Amino acid sequence: MAEEGADILELGGESSRPGAVAVSADEELRRILPVLRRLRARLAIPLAVDTYKPEVARVVLEEGAEIINDIYGVRGEGRLAEVVARADGGLVIMHMKGTPGDMQSDPSYDDVVGEIAAFLRDRIAFAEAMGVGPEAILVDPGLGFGKRVEHNLALLRHLSEFHRLGKPIMIGPSRKSFIGKVLDLPVGERQDGTAACVAAAVIQGAAFVRVHEVRPAVHLVRMLDAIRRA
Repeated sequence: MAEEGADILELGGESSRPGAVAVSADEELRRILPVLRRLRARLAIPLAVDTYKPEVARVVLEEGAEIINDIYGVRGEGRLAEVVARADGGLVIMHMKGTPGDMQSDPSYDDVVGEIAAFLRDRIAFAEAMGVGPEAILVDPGLGFGKRVEHNLALLRHLSEFHRLGKPIMIGPSRKSFIGKVLDLPVGERQDGTAACVAAAVIQGAAFVRVHEVRPAVHLVRMLDAIRRA
């Protein structure tokens, strides 16, 4: 992935797919640490870890991770934000409705863009109050995390609205089920749909795109940048 042009690598030790079951912090660290240590020794690019557990975040930041991606958007008592602040780390605040176990059980919104923007605005203020640097925060509206197809499409269509939060935007459409439903394709055949979503996000100013297939996404982003600079 680094050789293909990835600017950041993200590791995760607990699945967040719909219906996923949580694992213990010890098990999560057992899965992450050997890979994190090897990558840190070999690569110069930043490493991120997808976790919502403060105890996991503390250890991986000590081991060389630089960014924590919290799918729960620093909900709760704030221990994760405190850990990130003490380590002077980066923080991705993502929106998810519910938990991975129940997030796709009939999610509903009156105004999906407005409600998610309000959630992210509140969590940004909370994280900053806990000591996370304002320049260290990214936001992610959480495609596929407690959203129906129409919600995901609306978020992509109106992604530029999230610039009002004043933070870089990260988006993660890769292989998501809403692409499969729109195109009637299995997970292994969603590359073109993913590329369309990446393009829509980048055109609207997304700063980071989280993907599985790095090379085609890098080519797409570089081509869009060249067109915008022409």
